[in-house]
Amino acid sequence: MKKSGSIMALGAMSGTSLDGVDAAMLLTDGVEIQSFGTTDYRPYSAEEVTALRAALGKWPEDDLGQAPEVTHSAHLDLLSRFEGAEVVGFHGQTLAHDPQGRGTHQMGDGASLSRSLGVPVVWDFRSKDVASGGEGAPLAPFFHFACARWIGADAPMCFLNLGGVGNLTWIDPTKSAPEEEGALLAFDTGPANAPLNDLMMRRRGLNCDRDGALAASGKVSERALGAFLKNAFFAKRPPKSLDRDDFNEALSLTETLEDADAAATLTAMSAAAVKQGMSFCPSPPDRVLVTGGGRLNPVMMQMLQEMLGCPVMPVETVGLDGDMLEAQAFAYLAVRVLRGLPTSAPSTTGVGVPVVGGTVSMP
Repeated sequence: MKKSGSIMALGAMSGTSLDGVDAAMLLTDGVEIQSFGTTDYRPYSAEEVTALRAALGKWPEDDLGQAPEVTHSAHLDLLSRFEGAEVVGFHGQTLAHDPQGRGTHQMGDGASLSRSLGVPVVWDFRSKDVASGGEGAPLAPFFHFACARWIGADAPMCFLNLGGVGNLTWIDPTKSAPEEEGALLAFDTGPANAPLNDLMMRRRGLNCDRDGALAASGKVSERALGAFLKNAFFAKRPPKSLDRDDFNEALSLTETLEDADAAATLTAMSAAAVKQGMSFCPSPPDRVLVTGGGRLNPVMMQMLQEMLGCPVMPVETVGLDGDMLEAQAFAYLAVRVLRGLPTSAPSTTGVGVPVVGGTVSMP
């Protein structure tokens, strides 16, 4: 492995939405982005989703059923399609996240994956941060800082990831490094797509509210929205992070609503959670760039535009790929780990000092 210069890294991400695995190539020296490479996606089958859902909330010592094999085989299937990777960044599948209690559990065996692929694999990115007193999440902010520099940003801005959980990264791109004081503030805002996706699965047998069609035909319940926003999480100062199922109360608050009204209300809850989080930013951003599946929901995007008071747009408007940003992030972080560069800092996870996370497994 080269001690300096750029490395062609391959990152993989399977999020809490449980739709499939994203993979992306990235050329980087762990500081700057040189270029973006090829990408690919491998959806989970209905049977695989069932196996993964059955393991949600479980820890390594629990019976995980078929979920470990699903995770390994799906990632191996996808990553084997790529050529030229010098290192793989493997996030694994988050099953449970309790940083102030039992820790964090990203299912997946990077050592086994390294042997199968024949290249070094960097994995278990969150455990060292949690062991050092951090939240272990979010981890994409250091990559967001590099992206802000890559697009030529010169004023404070935000990246908003709307996956199963929402997370916000405020960036001052004039700072020299992501771990520098004042460069970043990052935290989970609240639920994003997870409650809405769960609603659609339970009531309609669908994976998501595609194009926000159901929510668009419904009316927001102000009563349910108000009760949701009373959760103590929203008043808690960052750093803070969530497990996918920490806000199951959102579904409970909408269980008596008609399908369309429930979808509209859950969508509004996700947007309102972001609005609450914006109050913690050191200064107002000049724009919010949205990544993750939520950016494809026009109802969600319209609500955010109305609530945030600044331009809100998908990351594609600046030449980034909102489907692949997290996979690219773990490619980037893998190279940082190899170079001994921090992957989290007090302003992103609340860890005491910047931490170099990750475990490196050689084939």
